[in-house]
Amino acid sequence: MSKLKRFFAPAIVAFALANTSVMALDPGSVPAKKRTNANLYLAASEVPAFLKSNNGRVLFLDVRTPAELISAGSAPLIDANDPVMIEPAAGTQLEPNPDFTAWAGQRLTAKGLSKSDPVVLICRSGSRSALAANLLTEAGFVQVYSVADGFEGSGADGWKKSGLPWGFELDQAKLPPAGFVR
Repeated sequence: MSKLKRFFAPAIVAFALANTSVMALDPGSVPAKKRTNANLYLAASEVPAFLKSNNGRVLFLDVRTPAELISAGSAPLIDANDPVMIEPAAGTQLEPNPDFTAWAGQRLTAKGLSKSDPVVLICRSGSRSALAANLLTEAGFVQVYSVADGFEGSGADGWKKSGLPWGFELDQAKLPPAGFVR
């Protein structure tokens, strides 16, 4: 190894470690149906540290329906509920929310962030957050992370099962815009 390489190698490793505050999930460990175009994933247990390490410069969205938040609870750390799928009428099948990307953009702007800042998405199990991540990536968002194990998880994973804060109290300011009834 040359003198130059021996000198810079430790500095490069130190720089990389200093700028890797949270290890994200290995994309290869994520089931195919939960993979995203951006290949950026977090486990629910990693989210609080990820939010903290980015000094609040992250938008954290719960993409489940408001009814799911009411029945299953939510994480108080979310910035907002922006459902990627909606139930057009009681008892009907879920459909894509045509306002999803627009609302995400509004929440991003309201928080003083840009499309290049990280966005973290959570749903029940990780499938809808993957769908939502792809929609945001297609809309020009750069760092969109999907919480692969979701809010409910399976087995011992997921937000609720990881001992993270959650509850049934909903902050009305975090819910979809006024007039949204689904």
